[in-house]
Amino acid sequence: MIVKVNNLVKRYKELIALEHFNMEVEEGEILGLLGPNGCGKTTAINCILSLLNFDKGEIEIFGKKMTPNSYDIKKQIGVVPQEVSVFENLTVRENIDYFCGLYVEDKVTRKQYVEEAIEFVGLKDYVKFYPNKLSGGLKRRLNIACGIAHKPKLIFLDEPTVAVDAQSRNFILDGIKRLNQEGSTIIYTTHYLEEAEMICKRIIIMDNGKNLVSGTNEELKAMITTTEKIVVGFSVIKDETVQKLRKIPHVIDIEKREDDYIIKFENGLNNLSNLLEFIKENNLTYTKLYSQLPTLNDVFLELTGKELRD
Repeated sequence: MIVKVNNLVKRYKELIALEHFNMEVEEGEILGLLGPNGCGKTTAINCILSLLNFDKGEIEIFGKKMTPNSYDIKKQIGVVPQEVSVFENLTVRENIDYFCGLYVEDKVTRKQYVEEAIEFVGLKDYVKFYPNKLSGGLKRRLNIACGIAHKPKLIFLDEPTVAVDAQSRNFILDGIKRLNQEGSTIIYTTHYLEEAEMICKRIIIMDNGKNLVSGTNEELKAMITTTEKIVVGFSVIKDETVQKLRKIPHVIDIEKREDDYIIKFENGLNNLSNLLEFIKENNLTYTKLYSQLPTLNDVFLELTGKELRD
């Protein structure tokens, strides 16, 4: 077990930021820590790293108790914070060299690591640039390079793709997968569900400082009632016909979004066929019709009654 968090509690006076939070991370996995902004993800990470004091709980990393003075453990950890944290008066190469030098004393090894980090994040053409001359996406890449240049065994990535363009986001996600393939264990926090589904082997969903559920994508989706959603846009449909729709076998809910109806089904093998038959029998005309499998947002919605990005 690389990380073990047991019964973690963190309070700010009357506010409970973490309430008996638990987490285990196996060696070699990418663990996704999901939840809306303000749910406690960053607080949990800062407590795990001993950057914040906490009121109750136990934290072990690499099988050892984590404390503010656990420098032998911290040397093996890389942190990429949510806010870009680089020196504006240092160039790209100088920034990466500085942060790598906090962990790697040997100059020859450090030089090699810095060059490898520059290549890894695709900043070879920008090594002499200062951060204020970089785009938001390139700054994010620099932030990542500073956090991983010393080749840590465990990497914390806290919302690394916030406010970046699609190209940079894909580059960053591909890089995270490569880090994992090269042997790093990764804890990845995000509120972008599609990212978690793309790269995470296991996921913890948290809200209000608590971890609600954990498991693989498939395990989480198997926990909820909804097994299929069919989106259909009707040219014209009466309210009484919508009520009839609810009586189709296995329908558990119908949600209207603008001109579309999202029909949610529980277990059933012929949901689409039953719906098409209903449309034919009632002489309805549709402008669109397609089936969707449940998403992580459906899991969160059923567990909490709200969407992840609310």
